[in-house]
Amino acid sequence: MAHTLGLTQPANIELPKISFAAKEIDVAEWKGDLLAVGVSEKDMTKDENSKFQNPILKKLDGLLGGLLAEASFEEDFTGKAGQSLVHRLPGLGSKRVGLFGLGQSASSPAAFHGLGEAVAAAAKTAQASGVAVILASSECPSAMSKGNTAAAIVSGTVLGLYEDNRYKSESKKPQLKSLDILGLGTGPEIEKKIKYAEVVSCAIIFGRELVNSPANVLTPAALAAEASKIASLYSDVLSANILTEEQCRELKMGSYLGVAAASANPPHFIHLCYKPPSGPVKTKLALVGKGLTFDSGGYNIKTGPGCSIETMKADMGGSAAVFGAAKALGQIKPSGVEVHFIVASCENMISGKGMRPGDIVTASNGKTIEVNNTDAEGRLTLADALVYACNQGVEKIVDLATLTGACVVALGPSIAGVFTPNDDLAKELFQASEASGEKFWRMPLEESYWESMKSGVADMVNTGGRQGGAINAALFLKQFVDEKVKWMHIDMAGPVLNDKKHVATGFGISTLVEWVLKNSSS
Repeated sequence: MAHTLGLTQPANIELPKISFAAKEIDVAEWKGDLLAVGVSEKDMTKDENSKFQNPILKKLDGLLGGLLAEASFEEDFTGKAGQSLVHRLPGLGSKRVGLFGLGQSASSPAAFHGLGEAVAAAAKTAQASGVAVILASSECPSAMSKGNTAAAIVSGTVLGLYEDNRYKSESKKPQLKSLDILGLGTGPEIEKKIKYAEVVSCAIIFGRELVNSPANVLTPAALAAEASKIASLYSDVLSANILTEEQCRELKMGSYLGVAAASANPPHFIHLCYKPPSGPVKTKLALVGKGLTFDSGGYNIKTGPGCSIETMKADMGGSAAVFGAAKALGQIKPSGVEVHFIVASCENMISGKGMRPGDIVTASNGKTIEVNNTDAEGRLTLADALVYACNQGVEKIVDLATLTGACVVALGPSIAGVFTPNDDLAKELFQASEASGEKFWRMPLEESYWESMKSGVADMVNTGGRQGGAINAALFLKQFVDEKVKWMHIDMAGPVLNDKKHVATGFGISTLVEWVLKNSSS
């Protein structure tokens, strides 16, 4: 392997192997390290003798000699979302019993995903090897199937347990080996949902690791190599085509190559294609991701407080979402759908051969762009990627990009902005996000704002005024999409990183997988 700047190489850490199972056994008979009970505020209701009224809590408390009710009273545990109470109590087959708050009611994937994360944190603290999760109330998953509830718990546990320690000199391995889900039924349907959750969660971890990797390790060439590995791993359904700089020049990708020009690391245009193992293809889709492995801003260099230049390794978050989805779909193998995963990867750097403010670049559809800000580079790379996607004969395109700070100002750190002129496509995306639990908000594509994007010497400039910056960026991208193609732009600049922990979230992967499956025959 080639030496990186700083001689840094990530450690090869295998993900912990956890055995997940849905079981129907009496809670009193389960044996293990931690019995985790998900409780709503309603479940915590007590009678005049301070005894639980909920049947499961009543039974557990009886076996524990009333200590569970006593502990919950003393520690003011009321079942609010985020609350937890874990004690080592004698009287059960489990070493520890924990109550985990679900809030007033739990009927969304996010609530049960949060339960899984909380259980993972408690398992880490207790160094638990065997854990069981049960819901105090079987009415909890009213708006969800029991299978989807189990899947959300599994996903939360896998992702809650995971820590990216590849760049740390020392790390502890989690002890968790098995997690049983009690009381939600058994059989092939719930097992299928659990397996799906494991596959998608591992794909999210893959996406997180891509975004967490520093720019001295994850160069455009390294990103292309990671994409190629996915195609090799699932070669029965995935193929890879990596275009060189010369091939991109032949395709007249002047907008993309203009951004890439200053870097010592050459650009790599990455195209993976998923084709189902059998049967006809009824729908062709494209997922296009922004793939700037580092963004200095170019000659309009990022300076001053709040410029976030130190986090610009994450400017390839869109590509991580796209390749994470490819990894999951390579295992799920949906029928009836062909999917193109497209990333124009490069770095935006500064050098004597770099793009200057005021330069005019020509995209592969022939449109000319006056570059009035070299730090609005993502849209320049996406322009050629979108033209390329349309040329694959797809019917629908979703592009994802950490595109504008304006979208973060508008929607905050946890919600992605959705821009599309197509109501049906918006509906599909929001249905997919309901299943994934990720947060999106539809934003307007105000055509009158395009006036600010007009150039006196070219077809357009690459940035408008400060007002409506995220809308202007979306309107720019629209110029490179064929009118016959249904297109959506997702600005995920906010949720790409966890604002508190300063690590990647893997945002977008689960929603993209759900969206592709909704367009498949599976």
